[in-house]
Amino acid sequence: MSSATSSFTDTLTSLGSSPEPDAVFGAFTDWTTSRGITLYPAQEEAVMELVQGHNVILATPTGSGKSMVALAAHADALAHGAVSYYTAPIKALVSEKFFALVDVFGAENVGMVTGDSTVNGDAPIICCTAEILANRALREGSGMEIGTVVMDEFHYYADPSRGWAWQVPLLELPQARFLLMSATLGDTSRLEADLNERTGREVAVVAHAERPIPLSFEYSETPLQEKVEELVATHQAPVYIVHFSQLDAVETAQGLASVSVASKEEKEAIAARIAGFRFSAGFGKTLNRLVRNGIGVHHAGMLPKYRRLVEKLAQDGLLKVICGTDTLGVGINVPIRTVLLTALSKFDGERTRILQAREFHQIAGRAGRAGFDTQGYAVVQAPEHVIENRAAERKAAARFANVKDEAERAKRMKQSMKGSKKKTPPAGFVSWGPATFEKLVAAEPEPLVSRMQITHSMLLNILDRPGDPVLAVRRLLRSTHETPARQAILMRRAIGIFRELLATGVVERLPEPDAEGRTVDLTVDLQPDFALNQPLSPFALATLDLLDPADPNHALDVVSVIEATLDPPRQVLTGQVKRAKTEAVAAMKAEGMEYTERMRALDEVTYPMPLAELLEQQFETYRAGAPWLAEFELTPKSVVRDMFERAMGFGDYVQFYGLARSEGVLLRYLTDAVKALRHTVPQEARTDELQIMLDWLDETVKQTDSSLLEEWEDLVAGDIDELRKDHESIAPPTPPRLTDNEQIFGVMVRNAMFHRVRLFGDEQDHALAELSGDLSADDWADALDDFFEDHEDIDDGPAARGPQYFLVDRSPEVPSPVELTGSRWWGVRQVLVDRDGDLDHGINAVVDLDASDEAAGPVITVVSVGRPESGWQTR
Repeated sequence: MSSATSSFTDTLTSLGSSPEPDAVFGAFTDWTTSRGITLYPAQEEAVMELVQGHNVILATPTGSGKSMVALAAHADALAHGAVSYYTAPIKALVSEKFFALVDVFGAENVGMVTGDSTVNGDAPIICCTAEILANRALREGSGMEIGTVVMDEFHYYADPSRGWAWQVPLLELPQARFLLMSATLGDTSRLEADLNERTGREVAVVAHAERPIPLSFEYSETPLQEKVEELVATHQAPVYIVHFSQLDAVETAQGLASVSVASKEEKEAIAARIAGFRFSAGFGKTLNRLVRNGIGVHHAGMLPKYRRLVEKLAQDGLLKVICGTDTLGVGINVPIRTVLLTALSKFDGERTRILQAREFHQIAGRAGRAGFDTQGYAVVQAPEHVIENRAAERKAAARFANVKDEAERAKRMKQSMKGSKKKTPPAGFVSWGPATFEKLVAAEPEPLVSRMQITHSMLLNILDRPGDPVLAVRRLLRSTHETPARQAILMRRAIGIFRELLATGVVERLPEPDAEGRTVDLTVDLQPDFALNQPLSPFALATLDLLDPADPNHALDVVSVIEATLDPPRQVLTGQVKRAKTEAVAAMKAEGMEYTERMRALDEVTYPMPLAELLEQQFETYRAGAPWLAEFELTPKSVVRDMFERAMGFGDYVQFYGLARSEGVLLRYLTDAVKALRHTVPQEARTDELQIMLDWLDETVKQTDSSLLEEWEDLVAGDIDELRKDHESIAPPTPPRLTDNEQIFGVMVRNAMFHRVRLFGDEQDHALAELSGDLSADDWADALDDFFEDHEDIDDGPAARGPQYFLVDRSPEVPSPVELTGSRWWGVRQVLVDRDGDLDHGINAVVDLDASDEAAGPVITVVSVGRPESGWQTR
């Protein structure tokens, strides 16, 4: 702890157990003065209200110093010996604030809870996501030890899917003092009255501050590439180009690759900064090329490590242009001088509509950051067809510029334009123009709208609270900010969920209240970490009883049941359909099917849906007893199962289905699947094969992107420096060495070898050549000829992937001409199972263990294919 930090915390704790407001205010302003900080009038007003114990709604512009007011709230709580919480919508912002607070109050006074891990969880200042605090509020309610709650980005209160987490603490923690912060809150009068009534504290609204960094607005009819070149040339970069489509963001970035946005020196600095960063195959190659030219991409479909890379490079001032969706800068300290919106309309999941004023100002407000800029710029592009038509008009005007008579010039222009067709907007286009732009610039953010929900996990959290849970749920839902009609709907849903949990045996009624007044309890035979993290998890739990553990496909069927309850990864399923239709067309053409018949048959082709008939029948029966589930849809699908059955690793799967631009979507789905499987499938239902699949999937996720690793639970306050080093690093934490987990690595190698068996069975000699690297397509074709000369058919079904057909030799001798990166290797032979049962052909390969650790996946070199005498084999 620095002497300045020590002095400040010592001063706060020395003020006594009930310090006077003036004493706390004086200690805080003395500290800011010592740091060369002069508070803005709005900051000073908010701090004065906080030290008097009042709730504060801080609705001031971006860059107006809300973080400093939050720091004062924590300081006041620390001075009173009270616990304070800082909440934010994303982990990256939570981490950023954690380290900032550590620098001010010392490592021993600040903790962080991410959901998967905890650092210094007993500290008086806790940083966490909004959901973490909301769930704790549901479990403990008014009995929770808490003094102050700082809720950043409070406009998320109106988010349809997450807004409940911003409302629950207001409802369940009347003992707390709140600081609610956002630049786009709109009219808060209803919130003020409600907060005053619940907490018994006065509510101060500070919303009159001027933006410290002025923001100018421009409507542009210049082509996008020209506009970007202009912004870079006039020193208005970094520029964040906002799209409302991931595909559009990537295409814009690639289109700008030919524009010189970075100097030679800047490119050299970028190259030095990213040296050692591992770009995987797929989108990694594209991003590597773009960032080296000073152009970033940022959207939710990317792997987390790539988004983190772009954020770090932007924070270092090395990126001049970032093309992305509205995912960058939710409170994260990323310097952006200009925000350029490519549209004023967006598809919100149901329809395309004009942006709300709150959305517009939230995006535009990211331009210009204190400490980086003296001016921010928000540019809105006109619709593309308008820009193209204006360009054509300017070209025509230039052609007749030498005509002196204005009327004659206009006449000639009109005649010349007659033959050219004006660009028209695409079908379904929602138009915007200068009037739309001016209206949004002048508009105030809409009032916040309550988005309360009741879910299985929320109900289970309340069941964990001392007292009668039925009364607690009724009290919670009747006190929400919803209309009475909406409250009644939520109440009926809560009753339905509770009955469902009872019927499925997840909870049970107690014969009499326990010592803490609980009338129900979780059943004791569930695993300790049991959690229902999907609305249809109780259905999945009930359906697992229908599966036969003796069935060879039992583990895969369990996976299919759980996958049917997960949200569909749209891009992945689309890739599966495209692949299936491509293969179906080839097969139909080979059969000589007519075009019209092919088109009709293609309408029936879809993505794989194992157990669909069984699951849908069961769901209809189940839903009859749970009518509130009518709005939820069961979605049988196969992603985890498909990957395992195809014996593919993450990279293979991305390439097979063309998912390079949606790697993050796939990884997020696999992560959700791991959690759902581990937390929903009871321990007694986990066979050895299912456990192996779980471990394989878990390792696949970790090795694909180690930024998903949560290693902080092993750290204590004394290790904050190491934690900070990982946080500030441009590369994610290094995952455990892949080959250290020999069992799971063996499964991965076995899958990779069986993937070759599948390709062999399909006679894909060119695809096999691309995998092996050493054997040519001709070599594979010869091996195929040899095999099918001896045997009519090959078995590439589930039985053929049994461990008895996969042989491993850990011999230290390496066959020539294989070159290894280190001294560790395996020799493997994958037996090709023929219908005759001779088992006389196989694939011999070397697995480079050190290279596999580096690549985060098995690195395999096929040495020979065929009979044992055809070449090297395992002993």
